[in-house]
Amino acid sequence: MILFPAIDLKDGQCVRLKLGDMDQATVFNDDPAAQAKSFEDQGFEYLHVVDLNGAFAGESVNGAAVEAILKTVKFPVQLGGGIRTLAHIEAWLDRGLSRVILGTVAVRDPDLVREAARKWPGQVAVGTDAKGGMVAVEGWAETSELSIIELAKRFEGAGVAAIIYTDIDRDGILAGINWPSTLELARSTSIPVIASGGLASMADIERMVQPEYQILEGAISGRALYDGRIDSREALAMLKAAA
Repeated sequence: MILFPAIDLKDGQCVRLKLGDMDQATVFNDDPAAQAKSFEDQGFEYLHVVDLNGAFAGESVNGAAVEAILKTVKFPVQLGGGIRTLAHIEAWLDRGLSRVILGTVAVRDPDLVREAARKWPGQVAVGTDAKGGMVAVEGWAETSELSIIELAKRFEGAGVAAIIYTDIDRDGILAGINWPSTLELARSTSIPVIASGGLASMADIERMVQPEYQILEGAISGRALYDGRIDSREALAMLKAAA
């Protein structure tokens, strides 16, 4: 079970959004590379990064910040937001990224995702961001007619490394992970599932170590880590002890 600290990039800064609204952004650090190094020093083993501007623009916007992170830390980094072509994927993997996260393109062009997963095994994840159980695209600005389980089934057996499921209705408001929906998704697919959106407190970490939650690959935490609601060292020790 992996606890992924999150760095969401907006205009070159580390921010957290409330309910996916770009106009409700709280800046936590104006030096993303320093923030990434802090997470590495705390003992985290994997970093989750999102280019928020890129998710809306459909191309990399915070590339300089991501490259600075990659040059600063040694632990693996996964990136989502605006990665929508094979050329984008290849360029980021060549720069040292461990895993790309494909969101909008997974809905718009599933064949591209399958091709990428074949070409770069273990390095392509699908980002499933949902409002009311339906997949959202274009930086969460639009909602599709596809359910999270239907999207997961598209990529069964395709070699996708993970599905990252974010409940937008809980993201950034410390309401707690939507555990029932997350577990339902994990049980419906053989692809590893990572929970995201709303991890709020040590109570969520305590839940993660229970046997029924071991079906998940891990969970992503943002605001609760920045606010100190989750003690990183205590959380990592709990997860390690349960492994």
